[in-house]
Amino acid sequence: MDVSENYRSVFDNRIGFGRRPALVVVDFVKGYVTPGSPLFAEGVVRAVAETPPLIAAARAAQIPVIFTEVKYTAPHFLDGGIWLKKVPSLQALAAGSLYAEFCDEIAPLAGEVVLTKQYASAFFGTSLASILVAAEADTLLIAGCSTSGCIRATAVDAMQHGYRTIVVRECVGDRHPAPHEANLFDINAKYGDVVDRAEAIDYLERLVQS
Repeated sequence: MDVSENYRSVFDNRIGFGRRPALVVVDFVKGYVTPGSPLFAEGVVRAVAETPPLIAAARAAQIPVIFTEVKYTAPHFLDGGIWLKKVPSLQALAAGSLYAEFCDEIAPLAGEVVLTKQYASAFFGTSLASILVAAEADTLLIAGCSTSGCIRATAVDAMQHGYRTIVVRECVGDRHPAPHEANLFDINAKYGDVVDRAEAIDYLERLVQS
């Protein structure tokens, strides 16, 4: 058996969409899209531009739309713990910084939930799991950045919390195509489904019609 056949024989099952989705938009803040920022990533710029139609479809379907942001407390950044020692450029996301603000294209509306996190997964140290349980969600659509960091961590935790995990390909981004594609491959193999934006929007539109 060659490597590809071996991989397919173990992984790559399709989990599919459920009946009660929610959308989480992970960390689309200006630090990733502003030239000159230590966190700037061209792949995130493209993902932000692709995401408004997905958010619009989720709002039209009247499903929960949840946003996460990352903020740290200067000057000591104790809330960043070991992660900021590993990735000190994240200090750019200090509370009050322009870089910590949401991108204008995807800004939350009044009444939409915004969760502040300090680590990779949107579940870690937040109330996301409790919100999804209260909403009786069975599916979590994921957009945001970065693919190899917070998106992967959120996808793994979503699966481990029992949710059908759907990562929308065009609506996630990273700073380098190699880790971006490798992590999409791995998420699709083991933790959920990676789908095109058109398929995700079609699913949401069918919810409106049902």
